[in-house]
Amino acid sequence: MRADRLVSLVLLLRHRGRLSAATLARELEVSTRTVLRDIEALSAAGVPVYAERGRHGGFALLPGFQTELTGLNHDEALALLVAGSRRGAQVFGLGSALASAMLKVVDALPEGHRDTAAGAAQRLLIDPETDLLARRVAAEEVPDAIVAEIRRAVFAGRKLRIRYAAAGGKPHWRTVDPIGLVTVREQGYLLATRSGEDRTYRLSRVSAAEELPEPAERADLVNLDRAWQERGTRFRAGGDQVTVRVRLNPARREDLVGTALAVLSEETDTDGWLRLELTFQDSRHAEWALWQLATNAEALAPPWLRTSLRDRAAAVATTYGVS
Repeated sequence: MRADRLVSLVLLLRHRGRLSAATLARELEVSTRTVLRDIEALSAAGVPVYAERGRHGGFALLPGFQTELTGLNHDEALALLVAGSRRGAQVFGLGSALASAMLKVVDALPEGHRDTAAGAAQRLLIDPETDLLARRVAAEEVPDAIVAEIRRAVFAGRKLRIRYAAAGGKPHWRTVDPIGLVTVREQGYLLATRSGEDRTYRLSRVSAAEELPEPAERADLVNLDRAWQERGTRFRAGGDQVTVRVRLNPARREDLVGTALAVLSEETDTDGWLRLELTFQDSRHAEWALWQLATNAEALAPPWLRTSLRDRAAAVATTYGVS
C-alpha cells in the first residue's frame, strides 16, 4: 500500500540520510518515477523533504525532523531486531514487510538508544546460511504469490484450494481447511484438515493456490506447537521405519541425530563414545546416515545394516585398491 511505502521512505531518509532516487527505488522495490511522485506527496503533506542537486545529490529531510513512532525501550527493540534477522519471514513471503517493520522498530527507539540497539543487533547472528563446514542450509523457494494466497486463507479462516504434488507423485487439486503455517529449518508447511482428517503440506510442493469464499471448518483457537508435535509423532510412527543401535564418536552426535527421526535412548560408554538407539524413515535412510560418518560410527544392530555397510565399504576398497 502507498501509505506504508511513504512511511518507509521517510524512515529510510531519517536513518540513512541523503539518498538518491535510484537508491530509494531499489530499497522500496518501485520505479524511480514512483519515488519522485512519493516525494511530491510527502512535500504536499508537510514533510520537510528536499532535493540536493549535483553528483552526490539526492533527497534528505531537514535536520531535527521527528516522526510519531514511539513506545519501545532498548531491550524490546533489540529483541525484535534479532527476531527479524531470522529467515522465517522469507519462507512465508513476508521479506519486504519485515524490512519495513525493522525500520519502524529502530525509529521507535529514543534517540540515545537507537544506535546502541542497531549496533547490538549486528553482534548477533541467527541461523546463518552455512554451518562451520560451509554446508549451505537448503532453503526452499516458494513463489510469493502462492504463499500470499495461502497466508490470506489461513488468516481469514477460509477454505483453500491448492494444486499439490506429494513426494514422487503428480500434482492434483484438493480443497482443504487451513489451520496454520509452520517453518522448520528453512522449510515451510501448511497445517490443514481435509474431510476432517489432519493433513500437512509442504509449501514447496504447492504449485498453485486459491482462497475460496467459504469459511474453513476449524476451531476458533489452535495450539500450533502441540499440533505440530502430534503430527510429528504420527509421522515417525508410520511408514517403513527402522530402529538401529549405534556406537558413535560424540563429536559427530549432532550430524547423526540431525538426520534421524527420533532418538529413543542414549548412554555413554566407558571410553566416552555414545550408544544410541534411533529410528530412521527406512533402511536406505539408515544406511545413508551411517555411511556419512565413516569410522566415527559403528552400526551395532540390526545385522542387515552391518552387512550392508560392510559390503559397501568392501566395494569402495576394491575400486581404490592397488592393482
